[in-house]
Amino acid sequence: MKRIAVFCGSSNGASPIYLESAKALGKELAKREIELVYGGSCVGLMGAVADAVLHEGGKATGVLPHFLAEKEIAHKGITNMIVVDSMHERKAKMAELADGFITLPGGAGTLEEFFEIFTWAQLGLHQKPCGIFNINHYYEPLIRLIHHMADAGFLQEKFREMALVASDPITLLDQFYTYKPPTVKIFLTENQT
Repeated sequence: MKRIAVFCGSSNGASPIYLESAKALGKELAKREIELVYGGSCVGLMGAVADAVLHEGGKATGVLPHFLAEKEIAHKGITNMIVVDSMHERKAKMAELADGFITLPGGAGTLEEFFEIFTWAQLGLHQKPCGIFNINHYYEPLIRLIHHMADAGFLQEKFREMALVASDPITLLDQFYTYKPPTVKIFLTENQT
């Protein structure tokens, strides 16, 4: 595992634990010599995880659309900055570069990034681990929703546990090394029930 993409908020969140945990993840990535791939910002949890990686001597690659770079939120001190034309290109480039994905607390954009990469895994577009860093129980409703989708028959049972979940970075990253992707989604035809 050489690079992990991190999806997270551009805000710090209401509790200091979110910022502290983002920094802890950054330190653990650097300790394991795993390069950070992230949204390229210097603010919020994004900036915190990047700063922690860099402070510990690690590498960080940011992928930022030029319209956000123009708003002066681009992190000036990271190892590598890739500027792209759109949010779609940003996600595609991050997915291309990463060997796995971790979602920290964030808003609608973070959830959108998580669900796109989670869906791509179901469709067999990648076989990389997808982790949820469940800081301060933030993602309990999302975890319940994933189980609800499976219970209601809208998520194939084999994908129920596809998202790796932990409340600390060491446990979460350890799961990445033993991850075995489920087989690709089975598509039902009209005649199947």
